[in-house]
Amino acid sequence: MAQGMHLDPADSFDPLRPRLLRVAYRMLGSVADAEDVVQDAFIRWMGVDRETVREPEAFLRRTVTRLCLDQLKSARHSREVYIGPWLPDPVVEDAETEDDVTLPLMLALERLSPLERAAFLLHDLFGVGFEEIAATVDRDQAACRQLAARARAHVQQARPRYKLEKQRGLEIASAFFTASRSGDMTALGAMLAQDVSLHSDGGGKRPAAVHPILGLRQVMQVHKALAVLFGKYGSTLVRMGLINGLPGFVTREADGEFQTTALDIEDGRITGIYVMRNPDKLRHLH
Repeated sequence: MAQGMHLDPADSFDPLRPRLLRVAYRMLGSVADAEDVVQDAFIRWMGVDRETVREPEAFLRRTVTRLCLDQLKSARHSREVYIGPWLPDPVVEDAETEDDVTLPLMLALERLSPLERAAFLLHDLFGVGFEEIAATVDRDQAACRQLAARARAHVQQARPRYKLEKQRGLEIASAFFTASRSGDMTALGAMLAQDVSLHSDGGGKRPAAVHPILGLRQVMQVHKALAVLFGKYGSTLVRMGLINGLPGFVTREADGEFQTTALDIEDGRITGIYVMRNPDKLRHLH
């Protein structure tokens, strides 16, 4: 007998919605697009003869993944013409949240083909067997194993070498906020690695660097200029937390818009600074 066959569509779908959203968001990097895909899957679920579905979660996961693959085909062109660095929508989590899919890993996933991304995410991150993956992407199991292996090799460097203790990460993020907003360049410089990089996503709608800023000297120059603006116009801390698995914070800037800052930290030094300023990608924070 199919699981949930006596439930109405919403009763059988809603318990699975958070997990389906996680799959869709990891595939797409967009909160709004993930929500649209999952809603589309629900509409399709309503039209299915649910008594014939033996495993609703597997069925819906396949549906969501296929919809995401279709979405990625159309998203490729928009990413190619995107103004400045593209960053995934920020998802702000509590310090207690466990998530191994950090922002650098999500950026590494962007460099994969859609099929490689699907195979890697489903198998390595969601524990889905290759039999189901093969049925999902319409490839044989051997091909899916190869897709996942290629993806694994590409994203290996984006995975942290060691797990940063969350509270320590938030302490560094708090110190970074204080130093960057107060203009304490000595304290700020002591936190940054020599090869630190700064990535800011304004989407062409708010001021942001159109290329990543690379190296300690260049990043310090940018923050020295920003500190003057913060001192003149202000920057209000909204909350600390994990942003796409990295320690960081949400602020409200002088223009009234939200901004998120996520910090990649290795060996106690900040190696990556990821700033989201695109208002389209911050709407869900409201």
